[in-house]
This record gives sequence, C-alpha cells and structure tokens, in this order.
Amino acid sequence: MTVKIPAGTLVVVADGGGARVFRNVGDERSLTLRQEELLELVDMNDDGPAGSMPPEAGGSEIDEATFAKQLAQRLNAGALKQRYDDLVLLADPQTLGQMRPLLHKETVQRLRAEVAKNLTNAPLADIERALS
Repeated sequence: MTVKIPAGTLVVVADGGGARVFRNVGDERSLTLRQEELLELVDMNDDGPAGSMPPEAGGSEIDEATFAKQLAQRLNAGALKQRYDDLVLLADPQTLGQMRPLLHKETVQRLRAEVAKNLTNAPLADIERALS
C-alpha cells in the first residue's frame, strides 16, 4: 500500500479497547510518526455503543462498540475545529466498520487511507512499515 501521507497528518491506530494517536512529523517521502496521545474507553456508562447491538452481545463487545463511537466523535470534533487536515485510520476491521457510519463528512473528506489491521500494540516501526 503506497499512500501519500503529508506532514502533519493525524494517524490513528485503534482497536476496540484503545487508540494511539500519532502525527507525521516527516513528509510524504519519509514517514516519521510521533505519538501524541493514548486514548482509552472513558465514561462507558454515560455513553452507549455505536449502532445497535444484538441482545446477546457481551460486555466486552458493547465496550468495544462504545469506544469506536467515542473515537469517531473525537475525530469528528477535531475535523470540525480544523485540528487536522489529513487523517489515516489503522484499525481492526470490526472497529473500522463501527466507526465508518459515524464519521462526519468533514472527517471523511480528510481521510487519506484506511488500513484494516490491528496494530494497536505493534512497535512503531511496524506501524510505519504498514503505511509505506
């Protein structure tokens, strides 16, 4: 996968339990990611899951869907407040699927790439390799 990832691009590496937020401090030719934040599920009792959940859904499935919703809302807020111009999402297929319908059109317009891989706990070099 070869995607042009401009300097300043927000790169979010997520799964159902958390996300690592990076910024490309390099340029399109030389990707260099610097971690800015580590996000986890917060106030899960105040916030429901993304979409409808089957009645047999377990607690961890509901938590993962709730985190996907919180992450989508955070990315939407950042796009609407002009906090980033370009976005790359790396997430497991389930989390991506839960987030996709919740992304605002402003967020979608900034989306340069989606990678359906779970690299949340991977070393930085593996994440950079997956994007180059």
